[in-house]
Amino acid sequence: MEHKNSSGFSIWFRQNTGFAVIVALFSVVYFLYHMAHPKGFSSQVLIQNSNEVFALATLAMAQTVPVLMGGLDLSVGAVMTLVDCLASHVLEGTGWSLFWGILLCLAAGTLAGLFNGIIVVYGRIQPIIATLATGAIYMGLALFLRPIPGGKINEDVNWAMTNALADFAETVGIFDDGKAAWFQPIAGIPSALVLLILVALIIWVPFRRSVTGRTVYAIGSSEGAAFMSGLNIQRGKLAAFTLAGLFAGIGGIFMAIQTSSGNADIPMAGGYTLSSIASVVIGGTSLLGGTGGAIGSIFGTLILKVISFNFRVFDIAPLLQPLFEGLVLLAAVSLGALSILRVKNQLELFR
Repeated sequence: MEHKNSSGFSIWFRQNTGFAVIVALFSVVYFLYHMAHPKGFSSQVLIQNSNEVFALATLAMAQTVPVLMGGLDLSVGAVMTLVDCLASHVLEGTGWSLFWGILLCLAAGTLAGLFNGIIVVYGRIQPIIATLATGAIYMGLALFLRPIPGGKINEDVNWAMTNALADFAETVGIFDDGKAAWFQPIAGIPSALVLLILVALIIWVPFRRSVTGRTVYAIGSSEGAAFMSGLNIQRGKLAAFTLAGLFAGIGGIFMAIQTSSGNADIPMAGGYTLSSIASVVIGGTSLLGGTGGAIGSIFGTLILKVISFNFRVFDIAPLLQPLFEGLVLLAAVSLGALSILRVKNQLELFR
């Protein structure tokens, strides 16, 4: 039995070597960051880091799905910004008003993704071109909603979602009669971290295991073979872009909650889009499609973010940070493109 277990682990490791290396690299770098941080391994530091990671992590998940089909979505940052601006108008209330506001924001992101899919599928336009155009439209709508930064978010929601689970429980009134003993070990976990895990488990994992999810992977591996196998190519593409819009919408909602405002910042949207591509590549998803996944993209985001965390804690000149991050982004995308050089049959590049 022990031999079988070790054999099974070795097979898993060979199949997921890249992912294992990414997790190990992040663990080492993040450990060094905490060792050097003045507050060390504290809940306060983990909360701050989780809040900074969440938006880019959901955007990396959004970017992952189109990339799995061999395409790029250049509108994810714009969709996130649009939902951020919309949320600054509709998440001020309480109760049912807040509930419907959140649904409206999720619907806006999802519809934006669906519109991308419709343009790509029925307009027969390359994803990178189609989403470049639609991204400009979404930024225009964001600027219409918020010509200047502003707005307001429900203060209780802001406090509950940007702090620890203990604050969340206290804000929503779960422990009115006193905190339960079983809750104490997890009370310091950041709400943003828990939400990110739930998004991955509730949305990504079922999608990956579904027929539509497998269709997306098949399209990225070989669209011709997927079509000959009887898979619904159009439905797969529509689902991929729609899911990307949903993930981007979730990121936009959290950004509005975190900042308590909306901001149609064009450079920021472009920067987030570029970083999402780098996160996907670092996370092990091939730019040619067919391999990878959103969980790896989350760890790709963590590696990108922990680099900036180390810049702060080691007090490296702020002017050097954009230069270094730019080099990391360029290296990440270049490494992903190296797979093209290993393609012997050049016709495979146009599948």
